[in-house]
Order: sequence, then C-alpha cells, then structure tokens
Amino acid sequence: MRRLGELEAEIMDRFWRWSRPATVREIVDDINRLRDVAYTTVTTVTTILFHKGYLTRAREGRIWVYRAAATREAYAAALMADGLDASEDRPAALAAFVRELDAAELAALREALSWTDAPADGRR
Repeated sequence: MRRLGELEAEIMDRFWRWSRPATVREIVDDINRLRDVAYTTVTTVTTILFHKGYLTRAREGRIWVYRAAATREAYAAALMADGLDASEDRPAALAAFVRELDAAELAALREALSWTDAPADGRR
C-alpha cells in the first residue's frame, strides 16, 4: 500500500475524523477554511480514492456520498506491514521499530499482543 498524497491525506483525514458519510461539497468547504482548493480537484481525487478502495460511495439523488472504506488505524497497519515487507529481515526490522516506541506505545503494544493469547471466541 502506498502512502497517501497530500490532498488524498487531507480528504481521508476528514472522513476518519468525521466518522460519517460526506459529499465532495462538504470536503471542499472544510478544506477551503484553511486554503483554496477547486471543487473539481477534490472531485477528481475523491473519485481516485474510491477507485483505489479507500472510499465507498452511494448515490443520494444526483450526488455521490462517500465513506471511508477502512479506519485510519487499518491504513496505518497496512503501511507498517508494507514497511516490514520492504526488509529482507522482518524480525530485525520489527525489533528496530519497537526500539523507537515510547513507554505508552510499548504498553499499547503489550496490550495488543495479550489479545493474541485470547480464546478464539474472544472471551478472556
């Protein structure tokens, strides 16, 4: 999975923060509070994000309403997996990554790893 471009990331950030469907008009209006961007540009990039699988869409009357296809966390996890795939020594790359974590991140990692020992039905 490749990293999102600047405008792609701005658009996806809104979907992830809002946690709801949105139209291109809503995205354009929100971005334009910070900087100018053309409606047609956002339409093009949103369509590209849909075709890449980052967004889903449904018709509401004559307009498309978009929604994030996955969470921000799922996107970050896919980027991390790709980073590990780039190494010839995945365990060494993983160890290097873990060495960069702060105490809170290490605690979160330990918590996440504790779930790998959970029974298949999810009960602890």
